[in-house]
Amino acid sequence: MHCPKCGGEIPFYDLRPNCKHCGVNIMYYTQEAGLTLDAKRTELESAVARMVIARIKANFIGGKLQIARMIVLFVVAATTLIPFGGAKYELPFFHETLSAGLIGLIGAFQNGLLLKIPQLLTSALVSRATVAAVVPIAMLLLLVVLDVALFVIYMLGFLNLTGTTKHQRNGSLVGAILACLTQIAVVVLYFTTPESAYSAPVLGFGALVMAAAFLALFFLNRALLKKGIEPTYRENDLKRKELLKKVRAGEVDLDSLPLPIFESDEEREERLKALEEALKAEEEGKEL
Repeated sequence: MHCPKCGGEIPFYDLRPNCKHCGVNIMYYTQEAGLTLDAKRTELESAVARMVIARIKANFIGGKLQIARMIVLFVVAATTLIPFGGAKYELPFFHETLSAGLIGLIGAFQNGLLLKIPQLLTSALVSRATVAAVVPIAMLLLLVVLDVALFVIYMLGFLNLTGTTKHQRNGSLVGAILACLTQIAVVVLYFTTPESAYSAPVLGFGALVMAAAFLALFFLNRALLKKGIEPTYRENDLKRKELLKKVRAGEVDLDSLPLPIFESDEEREERLKALEEALKAEEEGKEL
């Protein structure tokens, strides 16, 4: 065994707490060295955590454009509740409406109408009106999948602020085009599907509203890309992150680094203020 401070050899039977060569308390010296290493490691790892938080803030609430994007993204999701179109049925003992909107689909599932779509498509009385409802329903489900994908990309946007914003911009443009095509299909089917005593197509404009919301999301993401999404990092945090990589790779020895490793004037003032408050609290505790 060797003394952790001076390196002097200590026999295994020497149970004294102090080194016989330099007199240092071996246990406390070892604890102090461990605490110093922990403090250095904490400084570097805390910088990485602060950088992640800074990117999260920049992605969600970093400015007016980011806040507007978040609101519009929820508006896009809300437009799926507006009926895109549909069909109404007036048969003996059967009076229902099949609506191409999430609320309408939930109601159709509850009353069993959704499961009867294959039968309605093959019925000579209501098949054409059913087609006028099934087409927007299919497009709605496709747009819902796209909306969910955009929401997932948005939630993970802090991982790559520029890259995910580009994906959101492109995805919202695709959504606007699909929604416009859906609205055109709904209008065409409405005017080309004849009404009968048993069924009739229903005209809706939910796809048009969704297209407008997707376009707003497209322009917001494009504006963000032009402006740039720059997170605000604390001074020296980038250096701490790079140094942490080198420490983990074994290129830099943590023992050889000073404590604090990096310290700006602002951080020094914060540290001295915290130390002053701690000493003041200790003195007040002794007086009590």
